[in-house]
Amino acid sequence: MSGRRDLIYTTDEGVEIYTIPGTKEESPFDFRLMFKQPEKRLRTPKHIHLIVEMYVKHAYMPELTLRLRDHLLNVYDSLKPINYYPPKLQYFEKSHIKKFEELNKVGEFSVEFILATTELIMIQEKTNYPDGSLTQELYKAFGVKDRFYVINTATLQRMRG
Repeated sequence: MSGRRDLIYTTDEGVEIYTIPGTKEESPFDFRLMFKQPEKRLRTPKHIHLIVEMYVKHAYMPELTLRLRDHLLNVYDSLKPINYYPPKLQYFEKSHIKKFEELNKVGEFSVEFILATTELIMIQEKTNYPDGSLTQELYKAFGVKDRFYVINTATLQRMRG
């Protein structure tokens, strides 16, 4: 599987979201997420990128951003771990974008990108860490706990196993 890269989703802005097989021996369906914006190199989204993006959007429209957070927490609750590779989106539908599209006016990432990428990260975490999710923890804390706590948590290298 070396060198394998699977295109999972392409946003309307042309951002390609890929997975590559992961390396966790105890999780045969582990994967890593990557994305490529037009005219840019392949990158790996990290928790900190998504949380900072949420704070940018929150500064612009707090109420709508908190509704997006709640939507993402509902997504997490409805996802199932996977026993196949490559993963596929389980919950996301293009119609979900409409109610949050005003948030596209600020930040680097579109709501479409956030919804698709965050769902895939959540699927990866549910598959590899059935006892808890850093992403779920971050979104539960977003808008509730102070920014320092949330950003610090997003940057921690967590040992799980």
